[in-house]
Amino acid sequence: MSLAAYITLIMMSLALVVVFIRLVKGPTLPDRVVALELMASIMVGMIGVHAIYTNSSSFIDVAIVMALTAFLAAIGFARFLERGGPRHD
Repeated sequence: MSLAAYITLIMMSLALVVVFIRLVKGPTLPDRVVALELMASIMVGMIGVHAIYTNSSSFIDVAIVMALTAFLAAIGFARFLERGGPRHD
């Protein structure tokens, strides 16, 4: 792998750590949902970088499936929050 790929993956890894801290410390549930979605987006980017530098197109398929799954999860969380969040009956 080239130096650019290593630098990109290191920066994305640091971004994952920062976003994970926001996921754990997030004061509200919407903050945690946004952090989780951002983590999925960063991981899709990391898979894309790996696919480009290994010249393997099968990783692109994995990235697409992961992006679609993360999108559906974000829609589900948004719908959950729209309906009032957790109920304490």
